[in-house]
Amino acid sequence: MKKLHLVLGLAPALALAACGGNETANTTTADTTIDNGLPADANYADAAADNVVAADAAASPAQKFANNVGASDYYEVEAGKLAQDKAQAQGLKDFGKLMVEHHNASTEKLKAAGAKASPAIVPNPALSVEQEAGLEALRKAEGAAFDTAYKAQQVMAHEKALTLVKDYAASGDVPELKKFAGEAEKVVQAHLTKIKGL
Repeated sequence: MKKLHLVLGLAPALALAACGGNETANTTTADTTIDNGLPADANYADAAADNVVAADAAASPAQKFANNVGASDYYEVEAGKLAQDKAQAQGLKDFGKLMVEHHNASTEKLKAAGAKASPAIVPNPALSVEQEAGLEALRKAEGAAFDTAYKAQQVMAHEKALTLVKDYAASGDVPELKKFAGEAEKVVQAHLTKIKGL
């Protein structure tokens, strides 16, 4: 799905280049720059991100929910892997392992619920800017600073996830996803209680 968004994001930039737009060759490097002086690749990435945002804005509430849960699961798995490698506290290492297991399982349940919907809903787990920044901060953090950052991020992420699933379980428009959300609510609440206690 990301490749499709990237291709859609590239089309306007390529059309501009073909029409002799304001593209100039940078004589000091082999990179191409466009109006703002950023490498062309940066503009393509921005265009692709804009397309993801535009596509999400046009998505149904059920699709938005599936996308948000998918992204939350993906973030939790990646953060959990980092915790297993980098956390100093054994409790956080164990919690990270639990997050990888539970959120991989959650993704499978989400996909199964979406497949039963009519029409089928396939999650697009594109991370938010906040989730990307959180993972980057964890990659850079070491020692006690990692433990502090991981715990704080986990509390915040699970509070947001809890609100997300509670809201959809209460007022969602796709029965299969409502059922998934109701079941996920208990698991997310247990995760939040556990991380707060560490």
